[in-house]
Parts: sequence; C-alpha cells; structure tokens
Amino acid sequence: MSIVSGISDFFGLDIGTSSIRLVQLGSAGRGGLKPLIKYAQIPISAKLVLSDSQADQQKVMQTVKELLNEAKVSTSNVAAGIPSHKVFTTVVDMDRLPHNELASAIKYQADSLIPTTVSESKIDWVLLGDSPKDKTKVEVLLTSVTNHYAESRLDLLESIGLNVVAFEPDPFALLRALVPRDYHLPVVILDIGSKATDLIIAMNGAPRLIRSIPTGSEAIIHSAAQNLNISEEQARQFVFKFGLSKDKLEGQVHSAIVSTVDILTGEIEKSIKFFQARYSDQKIERIIVSGGASSLPEFPLHIAGKFNINVEIGNAWRNVAFPPERQNELIAISNSFSVAVGLAEREE
Repeated sequence: MSIVSGISDFFGLDIGTSSIRLVQLGSAGRGGLKPLIKYAQIPISAKLVLSDSQADQQKVMQTVKELLNEAKVSTSNVAAGIPSHKVFTTVVDMDRLPHNELASAIKYQADSLIPTTVSESKIDWVLLGDSPKDKTKVEVLLTSVTNHYAESRLDLLESIGLNVVAFEPDPFALLRALVPRDYHLPVVILDIGSKATDLIIAMNGAPRLIRSIPTGSEAIIHSAAQNLNISEEQARQFVFKFGLSKDKLEGQVHSAIVSTVDILTGEIEKSIKFFQARYSDQKIERIIVSGGASSLPEFPLHIAGKFNINVEIGNAWRNVAFPPERQNELIAISNSFSVAVGLAEREE
C-alpha cells in the first residue's frame, strides 16, 4: 500500500458514496507546504459505488474518467483511497524482535489477527513503539484488505488509463490532512459521511483505533423525515438549516434527530473508553470533525457538551499553500475534501 519510489507527480482520488473527489498538489516549497494545483468533484449515486456488480463499477470508473477530463489533470499517476469498511485495522502487542523476525512473526500469526485468510489478503504493518500494557513487547499497527478488492480496484483504475502509485486506507489520509504535524497528543477524528462515520483515535501521528460506524447524515435526515412526518428532501433542508438548535422551530428538529445523533455519540463514547483502557496515562483533549454532517448547526457544541472535550471543525487545507483570495472558496468545501487532500499530501 506504499508509494512507488521516485514518483512525485500524482493526484489523490477519493471515491466516496455521494461524490468522487480529486486533489493535485505541487512539490513542497518554503515552510513545507505543498501548493494546490487543482481540485475537482463530481456527484455519484451511492447505489453505484456500493454495488458489487462489475457493470456498476465500470460506470463508476466512467464517472472518474469524466472528472479527470473536466479537471484536465496533467498526470495519470494516482494515490487512491480505500474506504474504511473495506479495510481491517488493529493494534497488537508482539514480542520485541529484530525487524525481519518481527515481519515473519506477524505473517505467521496473521491468521489469528485478521478476519480473512492470509493467502487472500494484502497485509501491511508499522511499528508504533513500546506496548503500553507490557514493556517486554512492542505495539504494531496492522492493516489488511482482501486481494479481491485491491486487485479488482487496481484493474478498474488501470482500465481508464490510470497508474496506481498507492492505495491507502481513508483514515490514514484523514489523519494526515486534519491533524497538525506538530500535534502528538491523543486526538479523535470524526469524518461523518452520508452512509457512515469514520472514527480514528490517533496519537504521535499514528492511528491507535479505527472504526467505521454505520450512522451518517442520511440516518439523521431519515430520522427527521419520520419524526416530523415530512419528505426526505424537506428533512434534509431542515436538518442542515436548524441542526441541533433548541431555539429554532421550537426545537422540533433537535427533538426529531437527537436520538439518532446520540447513537453516534454512544459509539464515540465506547471508542474513547476502549482507548483510555489501553492508554490509561493519556487523555484525549481534542476532537476534530469533518464530513458533510460536521456542518450541522450546534453539532460540534453537542459533541463538546457530551464529552467535555474541545471540538473543532477540521480544515482539510491546513497543510496546503494557496492564494489568500481562494480561502473562502476552499474553506466552504473543506469538510468534504479531507480524504482527497490527505492522499495528495503523501510523501513521495
């Protein structure tokens, strides 16, 4: 899943469930920031993206090709995201061994660590450091994706003339885009998409917990439509206009959606407790929210109130250089471009 050495000219491609997005950056200048060359997005049907049908996946690739043509991307090299629900990620404790022996031990034990068989999976790992539970062991972050998914996605991207230089799980791209490079304390990232929410708890620049929670903005909108007895389209307008505000429309929208939002906050709470149980000497002091539902009025305040933790809206462009006059334009779309920006920021 790593970048091909020596290739610096590539773009990041995020095939989401509601839109396909791309970002291309130039080489880092002074201050280490990469300049924005171009970004683009195109809407797509979730049914197509989530379908296993070869014909539907080919339609997705035709939409990607349409986006590339519209954006006039100057390179065929691409770093492509892998959605969280297609990737298994875990942190495990391993015996303290030399690097080559550790690699062998991980391969030998992988069958008991990942949900698919080793022969059917692509496995990647990174050494995080000492285990917080047992000082005789080391902590390893392990990721796996099925060969079937990786190879079929590679074939599809190559079929439209692209050269895949990297596949990377979306949470790793989110972390790179949204967390300041000099921030090493524990941080929660919530990327709330239309179908699901990616939750990442990271520390020292590396994920320690990754989850895909099957509650996204569509569930919140559906809840509003049912409880207010209105159409889904009207519910969408109400949800994004009034959100969790208790003093707008007499708090009717808040009352209609708060139980669904609290399903999400319940899962966040479980994740934080799981992290704290393993890293008992660490305290989470920051939550960064991104994705479509991060713009719901009062949503960040609701999360902050639940956990008594500082909550901020993520800025996908924080590590990207661009002219000041483009700031408003880019901030307006920031919450949907985090994955694509993170992929484009990969080091060559």
